[in-house]
Amino acid sequence: MTDQSIFLSASKPRHDSDAATRRALDDLRRVGRLRPAELLFWGAALASFLVLPGSHLLLSQTAILGLFALSLDLIIGYAGIVSLGHGAFFGLGAYTAGIVSVRLTEEPLSGLVLGGLVAALAGALTGPLLTMRATDLSRLMVTLGIATLLHEGANQLTWLTGGADGLSGVTVAPILGLFEFDLIGTTGYGYCLIVSFVLFLAARRVVTSPYGLSLRAIRDNALRARAMGIPVAARLVGIYAFSAFIAGVAGALLTQVTMFTSLDVLGFERSADVLLVLVLGGVGYLYGGLIGAVLFTVLQDRLATLSPQYWQFWIGLILVVIVLIGRDRLAAVPVRLRAGLSGRKAAAGEGEA
Repeated sequence: MTDQSIFLSASKPRHDSDAATRRALDDLRRVGRLRPAELLFWGAALASFLVLPGSHLLLSQTAILGLFALSLDLIIGYAGIVSLGHGAFFGLGAYTAGIVSVRLTEEPLSGLVLGGLVAALAGALTGPLLTMRATDLSRLMVTLGIATLLHEGANQLTWLTGGADGLSGVTVAPILGLFEFDLIGTTGYGYCLIVSFVLFLAARRVVTSPYGLSLRAIRDNALRARAMGIPVAARLVGIYAFSAFIAGVAGALLTQVTMFTSLDVLGFERSADVLLVLVLGGVGYLYGGLIGAVLFTVLQDRLATLSPQYWQFWIGLILVVIVLIGRDRLAAVPVRLRAGLSGRKAAAGEGEA
């Protein structure tokens, strides 16, 4: 065998590997593009800004909840990190934005970015605790404990957070010096919508990248991923910090839109509600949190109108039905009904013939 033939035989596997890598990257880029259905979703969100001017305050809350749910889905649906205390990062962002407004500057983008960065820093510092305790139960307890500590800390630091009375005196300057926040929430909703869309694109870029594929490998089998050479701990801490950043931005948006924040943003109910949103919308699907937020807000608004005292009971019943029956089976019901109606029409046509 000549030197040239040895070189060709040795380079062929590498050439095949490079081609496979290029194909995989092309597939990822194709998956990362917005599809027509997604453009329709965001078009509907933009249309709601124009068509529903009297509901901008409610729509702002929906956008914030959807962004918060998106942040939680990144760690549960894509990395397999369960959490009962994700509201801690939401609350950190909310309080940071409020404190920045009261003590530093009323410029909204500064408070928004700082709220996200403080939450991301907290996520990076607490993330290693989750990698050391790899069981779901221990992660639940760790995240819940962190949220409880932050809640009590905010309650005790009255000179900084206002304690149980909340942080008052929050004022927000016009965005970019041009768009002033109004009482009906028009500017606030547009602000929330733009921020949510930008962060959604960032999250989409992450989950459709090789980094996102490695997270799914870790979620499915962490031991096998580690054997393949994936730095499991570093990847989990990284996505946890990124998720905390998005949650912090969502909390900052809430403070800036309402111009107030209180201990409620660090409460357990905040973390529980966002879990309910994910159950409604679906886990492991970026639009699940956004769709779930819309469904949760509509259900809460309508059921509270029909049954002010027992609306939580009906939401709980709906969640139990979804979990017991299964989302796939519920989604298949309309398809089966259409198939059944088509079959009856065909049978009736044959009978007439």
